[in-house]
Amino acid sequence: MKILIAPSILSADFKKINEEIAQVEKHSDLIHVDIMDGKFVPPTTVDSDFVKSIKSNVPLDVHLMVQEPSDDYLKGFVDAGASTITVHVEACKDSKHQINFIKKHKVKACISLKPKTPVEDVLPYLDMVDMVLVMTVEPGWGGQKFMHDMMPKVEQLRRLKPKLNIEVDGGIDPTTASIAKKAGANVFVAGNAIFGKKNRTEAIKALQESVS
Repeated sequence: MKILIAPSILSADFKKINEEIAQVEKHSDLIHVDIMDGKFVPPTTVDSDFVKSIKSNVPLDVHLMVQEPSDDYLKGFVDAGASTITVHVEACKDSKHQINFIKKHKVKACISLKPKTPVEDVLPYLDMVDMVLVMTVEPGWGGQKFMHDMMPKVEQLRRLKPKLNIEVDGGIDPTTASIAKKAGANVFVAGNAIFGKKNRTEAIKALQESVS
């Protein structure tokens, strides 16, 4: 599986977001954009208008921590230029609907599961999605500690789907990325480990080396 590095702008300065992205995009495979609604998770972040304002040549990996995203809501991110849209299995009454809507608009679809959610909850969607996101922290706040006990989920998913992109998000740095890689992950979202460093290029290179 191809290794993909996805800096998370949750740890970047939103006031100068395009400058921040410009510092990392040459060495990145995706730009991870966290969207929070204050319902599914306590914090509230940016919306589709903000995503539309992002200027990047790197595909945008939009992660919706949003309760029951409607067709119109999803379409906003399609129109904003999202390359991948992730919905949470816990947040949707019928995840198939959201997945089908996203794919109908020629955007890659991803399903995510929170730490307390078993892999069994996403099994019905594995043949539909382009990627599964295993949260390695409780979704919402940046800077949390990596949950090592999420690795059996990654291992189980990799056994079930050897060619599926498996993304990990939460507490990812060179040390924990290496652990997740051994478990079977191949897409690594990192916020503080990149944007929290003065030299973002060196931070990304360290992350890449840890999973190479």
